[in-house]
Amino acid sequence: MAKRQTGWTEDKIVRYYKEGRGSGELGNYKPWLTIQDVPSEGRAHRDKGWKTKRDHHLLSDKEYAYFCLLDWSEDVIDIREQYPLNREVTTKIADRLHIKHPLCNTTQTPIVMTTDFLITCRRELEVVTFARTIKMENELNKSRVIEKFEIERVYWEEQNVDWGIVTEKELPKDVINNLKWIRSSFELLDFEEKSFLNLLLEEIKMKNGPILQNLNRFDEQYSLEGGTALMLFRHAIANKLIKINLYNKFRLTDDISTIEIIDKEQNEKRWAT
Repeated sequence: MAKRQTGWTEDKIVRYYKEGRGSGELGNYKPWLTIQDVPSEGRAHRDKGWKTKRDHHLLSDKEYAYFCLLDWSEDVIDIREQYPLNREVTTKIADRLHIKHPLCNTTQTPIVMTTDFLITCRRELEVVTFARTIKMENELNKSRVIEKFEIERVYWEEQNVDWGIVTEKELPKDVINNLKWIRSSFELLDFEEKSFLNLLLEEIKMKNGPILQNLNRFDEQYSLEGGTALMLFRHAIANKLIKINLYNKFRLTDDISTIEIIDKEQNEKRWAT
């Protein structure tokens, strides 16, 4: 799909607000920017959120990696990406700090600044909101980047919202690769798949030998299309019915006896808290 024109005008900004960009929560939230709106550094991603049940627009690989961590966390309630900051407020902050407010290169219109993620999180008995910006560490040496971040930092400080920068050093590679591997299998398509899932979980408890070998054998035993058991297995991990160590690279050559099945009562108790 072709990218939209990226030049900003006052009319375009008004139109975006009228469209509801930057408003709403969970499945009703509309990001200020989508992957069609801006050229991204690296590969852009659009992925359906497990928590929000809507498509999320991530403008880089690093944003997508951080999103995967947030979507997995049981403490995170809502994830709002490409969140717009009030332009009147950021303009005043920039003036006060004697920093040039970001302008559109082609029209010289003051742009609406955004924070990569506004996150709602459950911490013990309270619900809190925090803001995070994703940036490669080597970008933090650039004076203009630091100036823009200072506007952003002060903005959120005045909103009493915790703000911080996440670099590639805070993104655990093995964990993220494991999460990417299971993301597409979060939802099951039909009742039959759910029936085979329960059967597979029961059989795993009694099996040994390489994981993939057992999954292939399950497909053959029940005349399923090749890869069905693997999809069900990934679904079980994504829904925390199976426990694995995310901090180690997951290998299908591992023995299936090392897999821990989480019983239904444990899951129901965890999801209710």
